[in-house]
Amino acid sequence: MAELQNVLYAQGKHALLIVLQAMDAGGKDGTIRKIMSGVNPQGIQVTSFKKPTEEELSHDFLWRIHKAVPSRGMIGIFNRSHYEDVLVVRVHNLVPKTVWQTRYQHINNFERLLADSGVTILKFFLYISKDEQK
Repeated sequence: MAELQNVLYAQGKHALLIVLQAMDAGGKDGTIRKIMSGVNPQGIQVTSFKKPTEEELSHDFLWRIHKAVPSRGMIGIFNRSHYEDVLVVRVHNLVPKTVWQTRYQHINNFERLLADSGVTILKFFLYISKDEQK
């Protein structure tokens, strides 16, 4: 992976975005530590998306996500993802259905834009049992 990272950085034409989704204590941090242990940490940017700030809420829901997309030559890891902005608001009834439902198409368009701009997106849903979490 280190060799491939060097090529990615040297070419500066593409970026890699790894999206990890899991429940709390679902193994995201451990996965990042294990998988990225063999690469140069200077070429990696890990972003954890928490509850949106007031500034983030004053913009569209993908604004904070787009800011965190890795630049060309870099590897970005999302610890949680832009899907949270559909899942959480839907489960907790934070916005009407008309709002969260349209977000699916916005996310698809956003990811298409990233792909067209040279960003390869790898998405992973990590699942471990409740017993394993304990």
